[in-house]
Amino acid sequence: MYKNKKVIVVLPAYNAAQTLEKTYREIPFDLVDEVILCDDASRDNTAALAKKIGINHVIVHEQNKGYGGNQKSLYNKALELGGDIVIMLHPDYQYTPKLIPAMVNIIGDELYPVVLGSRILGKGALEGGMPLYKFIANRFLTLVQNLLVNYKLSEYHTGYRAFGKEVLDTINFNSNSDDFVFDNEMLSQIIYAGFPIAEVTCPTKYFEEASSINLSRSIKYGLGVLRVSLNHRLAKMGLARFELYEKPQKEG
Repeated sequence: MYKNKKVIVVLPAYNAAQTLEKTYREIPFDLVDEVILCDDASRDNTAALAKKIGINHVIVHEQNKGYGGNQKSLYNKALELGGDIVIMLHPDYQYTPKLIPAMVNIIGDELYPVVLGSRILGKGALEGGMPLYKFIANRFLTLVQNLLVNYKLSEYHTGYRAFGKEVLDTINFNSNSDDFVFDNEMLSQIIYAGFPIAEVTCPTKYFEEASSINLSRSIKYGLGVLRVSLNHRLAKMGLARFELYEKPQKEG
């Protein structure tokens, strides 16, 4: 809890058994009220381990729904539990949970409603082992995205994100892709809706157990990112309409 705001950490998990406990043990539970893990049909014992180490809310997808589908389940559950500040943290230990207090403070003190952990601010990306081709692709895509969506971020591709409840209530994230481009669609929706975004420098680690997508999936992701940014520009110009920019339908 931070200033009477409920803090929830959500963990999108797939074959994360080797790194889950290490990630979980570094979560600052003096601030964090709840942890939700969604196991996207892992082939290892991720879900069982999550319950064993004390995660009370474990969602299990019997069939793999993809990275975006995983996040949809997590954010919907976080809202159901009354989360005021929701932090998405990968359980592969690529991003340090030690930045959670800074992200919570920024949102909890109403400085910004969205905080991204940026690997690009400073020199952390390459020093942390980011492959050079991924670094170059990251810089190119970010440049194009900043131009098309008329914003300025150091990167759009980090998996470390924190949101205030009003953001998740406002954007139509359930209409997004179930694949990796979900992250970019979400940022496009946030910028389109006019929410300002903060970035904090985030050290990152690349190692064998950390999740990563292969070259063909990376190319598909890159093309998807360009499509999202172009659609964003067309929607802002009033030349096209897309469901992801519509307000979400409330139940009842």
